[in-house]
Amino acid sequence: MEELLELKGLLLKGDISGALVIVEELEEMSRDDKINNIRSYAKILLLHLIKQQAENRTTRSWDVSIRNSALEIQSKNKRRKAGGYYLKPEELRLALEEAYEQALNGASLEVAEGLYAPETLGNMIDRNRIIDSAMTLILPNSGTSN
Repeated sequence: MEELLELKGLLLKGDISGALVIVEELEEMSRDDKINNIRSYAKILLLHLIKQQAENRTTRSWDVSIRNSALEIQSKNKRRKAGGYYLKPEELRLALEEAYEQALNGASLEVAEGLYAPETLGNMIDRNRIIDSAMTLILPNSGTSN
């Protein structure tokens, strides 16, 4: 809110270059918020994909959580008015990679009733396959090639 008041003041003074600096800051803050939101859903998505791979099974609950997380990521990534997306596929992959460790930590508490430490669980699964699966779910029409 403080930034908006400052922006208004700069515009009223006719300080366009100062106003543009504030606009750039606001754009960056908005993008960071979108990325954080996407990363939160990515953790949930990855956690369930890790559990599926580690336990070689699934549940309806996991399947619903995976679908809902992928849908939320798709929704949060879409620019409604300007069109396009906040994150390109390579940036989405990076967000998944950044969320992976936290998802692995969470999954270690759930797989085999918490039997495995995160490092042990990580050695049992294929990280790249999980991230590729997540990308396919998020970008169903374009896969990971875009």
